[in-house]
Amino acid sequence: MEVNQYLEMFIEESKDHLQACSEHLLELEKNPDDLAIVGEIFRSAHTLKGMSATMGFEDLADLTHKMENVLDAIRNEKIHVSPEILDVVFESVDHLEEMVMDIANGGDGKRDVSSTVAQLKRIELGEEAISEVVGTIETPATAVASMLEYDGFEQTVISQSAEQGFNAFEISVKLREDCLLKAARVFMVFEILEKDGDVIKSSPSVEKLEDEQFDQQFYVAFVTKESAEDMQKKIMKVSEVEEVIVSTIEQKQYSEKEQAIQEVAATATVEAVAKPATAPEKNTAAPEPEKAATPAKADKSHAPVGNKTIRVNIERLDILMNLFEELVIDRGRLQSIATEVNHGELNETVERMSRVMGDLQTIILTMRMVPVETVFNRFPKMIRQLSRDLNKKINLEIIGAETELDRTVIDEIGDPLVHLIRNSVDHGIENPTARLAKGKPEEGTVVLRAYHSGNYVFIEIEDDGAGINREKVLAKAISKGIVTQEQSYSMSDKQINELILASGFSTADVISDVSGRGVGLDVVKTTIESLGGNISIESTQDVGSVFSIQLPLTLSIISVMLVEIEKEIYAIPLSSIIETSIIRSSEIMNAHNQKVIDFRGKVVPLVFLEEIFEVPRKELQDDEFHSVVIVRKGEKLAGLVVDSFIGQQEIVLKSLGNYLTNIFAISGATILGNGKVALIVDCNALIK
Repeated sequence: MEVNQYLEMFIEESKDHLQACSEHLLELEKNPDDLAIVGEIFRSAHTLKGMSATMGFEDLADLTHKMENVLDAIRNEKIHVSPEILDVVFESVDHLEEMVMDIANGGDGKRDVSSTVAQLKRIELGEEAISEVVGTIETPATAVASMLEYDGFEQTVISQSAEQGFNAFEISVKLREDCLLKAARVFMVFEILEKDGDVIKSSPSVEKLEDEQFDQQFYVAFVTKESAEDMQKKIMKVSEVEEVIVSTIEQKQYSEKEQAIQEVAATATVEAVAKPATAPEKNTAAPEPEKAATPAKADKSHAPVGNKTIRVNIERLDILMNLFEELVIDRGRLQSIATEVNHGELNETVERMSRVMGDLQTIILTMRMVPVETVFNRFPKMIRQLSRDLNKKINLEIIGAETELDRTVIDEIGDPLVHLIRNSVDHGIENPTARLAKGKPEEGTVVLRAYHSGNYVFIEIEDDGAGINREKVLAKAISKGIVTQEQSYSMSDKQINELILASGFSTADVISDVSGRGVGLDVVKTTIESLGGNISIESTQDVGSVFSIQLPLTLSIISVMLVEIEKEIYAIPLSSIIETSIIRSSEIMNAHNQKVIDFRGKVVPLVFLEEIFEVPRKELQDDEFHSVVIVRKGEKLAGLVVDSFIGQQEIVLKSLGNYLTNIFAISGATILGNGKVALIVDCNALIK
């Protein structure tokens, strides 16, 4: 089967199942006796195992299977949930996530998880079971240390075969160092085995043996009526085989678990013992007993629901958006022509087309919208780990996870949120002793909130921690040269709070790798501003802090104010504009070598765009009046001086390409209806 065409679907569905595992594990930690939750985790793990095996990612399938065995033991009440068990299962999910990410990045998903597998095996068997296994390995003369691990199905096959008079052997075959055709020798060994009995399992797997993905040694679990001595002699007849060790698989290993296993195993298991698979390849397709073990009640409560969604590659949506953007440009051109011609029917047609395109734009943008839940989902598990690492008690509340954002924004916002949450947990939330001393509950709370407001989405990270120590922040900023002593006298509390967003700023007495404030929050600010958003901070010492992020709903189509300087047209995003104004030259004042105006009681600096963009003038202008666009960046204002206002328009944001990167105060360009190019002004770069 050609699996590459299904790889993308496999990766997406694997992420969904692992996310479901993480969420249910967090629920299970709060309700350790709720076996229904265990059933949910088991189902996700079972599906992931089957998908991984089908796609050929055996390491992924194997680890999932070991985790599944532990979950099966929990739901059948053979073992009880404890923090230690959950830690190991969480660790397994972490490994699985890393494997899936490796596959998504073009890797093979392989990872050394031997210690985690060993821990899962210990949990599955229990301490007594482990000591018993060790005893059986050491006592028999022909026994060797077991190199194979058997799941419930395989254990049942071995147990039932003994009842029917079969011998169960674990055979170790070692080929010579100079063996050239290892796969051929393996085939010959399997041919001998199939004549005298049935192969239960091999390590490495049959596929890896066929592809010669092993050193010189491999292991086979085998049931037969032949003696160990006869089997050893027959296999030694194969050329280039250096050593064969046949050891008995002791039934004592399974005696304690046999009754539970038989409850789990389906009737088909007994039939498989009487007539096992004759070819080792069929072994990989053996029926899974866990399916039969699913309680009927669980089946009823999780009846299949009709799926009315489909997965669409984001690249296809990008292509659709690009095509629509071309339509937007042509719409602008048609509107321009219709205005010039002033033909009744043409005007009506253009107006109707504009309405239809407006609806189409809404649908396309909605298709690209993704709930912020896809980003928020990673944080409960992260908070759990951080609270353990820092010995703090932290409760995470998530509000508004259903709020939707454009996929391009979602892809970029994850890392900044990780930095901010780590910062709140590390620097904000105090340890339990300090909190009790302040009269607070020993468990700190971090609230992650998302909501719509106009054409923006706001994401807030609020904590009830220590807040920002303004004196300490200000002293550090002055010592670092970020602000001067004179500037500090006129700074508001909000401006002092936002000093922690400066590059390289940190008030931590000990550098921590948890929050990374010194190298993190400036990156957060840069990333958010590159998305057309901004970040603000409100804090009260010993009460808590709120980091508020404002983001545009989409980055592809934006509303702008078109302005003109000489004959050049520029676009200023409406999201940055407070209002437009006409001022007299006499209203312009000078302060610190900077031209400013008094705007509603505030001193606002003026920025002459003709100077910034070096627009050539045919003749000097000495106008009595100036057109000014008042723009905002956070709490700071500026007045952009232009020649005239053209009007508001929706435009398609286009990048300047690889050749024109880092152009000062220009964030992109757009094509207007008349075919001309207008540059889009980056207001954030102009406001200092």
